[in-house]
Amino acid sequence: MTASNDFRAFRIHNDAGYRASIETMNTDALSAGEVLVNVAYSSVNYKDALAGTGKGRILRQFPLNGGIDAAGVVAASTDPAFKEGDRVLCTGSGLSETSDGGYGEYVRLSSQWTIPLPEGLDLRQSMILGTAGFTAALALLRMQHNRQSPALGPIAISGASGGVGMLAIDIFSRVGYDVHAISGKAEHFDFLRSLGAVECIDRHTLSFSGKPMDSARFGGALDNVGGPMLAGLLPQIAPYGNVAICGNAGGIAFDSTVMPFIIRGASLLGIASAGTPRDLRDEVWQHLASDWKPRHLDRIATREISLDQLPDVFERMLAGDSFGRTVVRIGKA
Repeated sequence: MTASNDFRAFRIHNDAGYRASIETMNTDALSAGEVLVNVAYSSVNYKDALAGTGKGRILRQFPLNGGIDAAGVVAASTDPAFKEGDRVLCTGSGLSETSDGGYGEYVRLSSQWTIPLPEGLDLRQSMILGTAGFTAALALLRMQHNRQSPALGPIAISGASGGVGMLAIDIFSRVGYDVHAISGKAEHFDFLRSLGAVECIDRHTLSFSGKPMDSARFGGALDNVGGPMLAGLLPQIAPYGNVAICGNAGGIAFDSTVMPFIIRGASLLGIASAGTPRDLRDEVWQHLASDWKPRHLDRIATREISLDQLPDVFERMLAGDSFGRTVVRIGKA
């Protein structure tokens, strides 16, 4: 590695109580890894808000820099696969859990999880996508691997006004699916339609029968909510359709039966974006840079902030007062 550098980072501690703030630190103090990256952009995800405020048990060791996403330029590398000046990105993969994350002017990454920026994306676009876009595209990939197709019927997307939901609307509609967006924020329905939703459903007026089986309404679903939402969607999935589950805002438990699975052959697919194997990561990012690239990235990125503005954004996100994707501008692209 090159000579050490001092830099600014949003660092999280848990010694004399949980605390997080902007600090000056040295690259020598960063977590181990083969690739030192000068970070240009990161993003804000719900997981980041939980970690940054201490309202969720995200970090497995302390102290660490926050930020589960990072994109920037290689400053130094001990792995010949990466050289100084290469543009790279990383999402999940232990960032802000077991190693320092992207909320710093530098991050040191394991080469195993460092993704060369694919042609078709710039660094800022890669972080508008970030974990949220990666999650949405991973869900589509797994569903299509399990024979999901537009012919099965529309795709329900719950939590549609969140980052994953918006990007999923854009991605699924671009690929040819009719998207039915479910959201509790009816004031955003026009925006969701402009992203590609053909129908918007108000979560507050949505009711489920509670029966083990119901009329098939959706060809499949991407559920960001869990809990009663997941339980209600499963009986309405068409034969051999898939429900991809990637969130738990509505609770970690759900009450269902085996009937949708053994009568209609429905499948429930878990989307664990943080620990996705490298081959799937590469496949997803290639899609996101080409045939699945959302058409409305700049509109979905509703806010760009600095490191200093993170605490306020965290509180607003946890209070449910967030819309679209927040990009964190850290350094020069």
